[in-house]
Amino acid sequence: MSKYQLLPPLSAEEFQSLERSIIEHGVLVPVEYDEAGEIIDGHNRVKICESLGLVDWPRFVRKGLSEGDKRKLARELNLSRRHLSTAQKQAVIADQLRDTPSISSRAIAAMLGVDHKTVATVRRGLVDGGEIPHHDEVEGRCGVLQPARKPIKTAFVPDQPNVREYMRGAKMIRAEQQKVAHTVRLAHMDMVAEKGRAAAPAALSKIYPVYYADPPWRFGVRSEVTGREKSAENHYPTLPTDEICDRLAGLIGGEHPGVCFLWATNPMLPDALRVLGACGFTYVHHWIWDKEVAGTGYWGRDRHELLLIGRRGDIAAPLPGTQPETVHRERKGRHSAKPDWFAEQIERLFPGVARLELFARTARPGWDAWGFEADHGNHEQEENAA
Repeated sequence: MSKYQLLPPLSAEEFQSLERSIIEHGVLVPVEYDEAGEIIDGHNRVKICESLGLVDWPRFVRKGLSEGDKRKLARELNLSRRHLSTAQKQAVIADQLRDTPSISSRAIAAMLGVDHKTVATVRRGLVDGGEIPHHDEVEGRCGVLQPARKPIKTAFVPDQPNVREYMRGAKMIRAEQQKVAHTVRLAHMDMVAEKGRAAAPAALSKIYPVYYADPPWRFGVRSEVTGREKSAENHYPTLPTDEICDRLAGLIGGEHPGVCFLWATNPMLPDALRVLGACGFTYVHHWIWDKEVAGTGYWGRDRHELLLIGRRGDIAAPLPGTQPETVHRERKGRHSAKPDWFAEQIERLFPGVARLELFARTARPGWDAWGFEADHGNHEQEENAA
């Protein structure tokens, strides 16, 4: 095994899927080497090419990297693509901590695309076990040294006769902070919408048989000023359901055959069914994302989201035996980000056809993207990698 092959081997199914892709399309993602000819990323691609009798494939040489940088790069490139179990991710994190124990947990989390609390938990285990040293100062994401643990601030508790006056002052301060946050939130929504207008045209240039959408649902709150402190508007512009229906019906509505995969939360399920109907799709099935951690809710603490599947016209259903299990369990990450696993299943079930991701926030390799936050500079990147 190469010294930079740091992740667990591909499963038999993953390896066969990559092999089929290479046979059909060739090697789309260049194999990365260092100056000495050692493979940093792409061991499985090379193995498959050699087994097929190929003697050449796209290559990219990384120059000037230290050993630590090469190992870090290998983990970054692979961890972002691979679907690993919790134990496998923790093993990769542990290896990175052994290499760079002086880097903060948040910096390593950003580097590997995992939750910083998971990194901190793995770090504690390694420190307690004597595998890495404890550092009073660590290097943050910006490269600046900072305390490993921040001091706890002690709250001021007023004397009992002054509690009422203290609470009145605190309420006034909070009200002013909410007004400022509301103004900033609205300005941010306008800025994102204006900046991304070119990436969200009113009409599409072609027809797609496969659509994948995560609409920016707008939830009802009691107060627009105070009720959205933790809402999606702090992260991206949201839309009322009627506007989502109108936009998508204008974009993907019609009678041409197609399948639509549409994300919905529990309270927005009726709205999501409305959107499917407005675009001419008939609900046929759904998949479930189990987030592992329960959130909030009026009737129950939600820990899952639904990916509805709508069908229109004579669209081919997946081949018998290829359908994935309907429940996928993966811990939630940054706000509203969905696991890549679901898009990967769609790619596997509908290979070689044009696919469009609607309300995309980042470009996905092998997909076209539409959305106010979609990065169209690289929306047609490579489709296979390992």
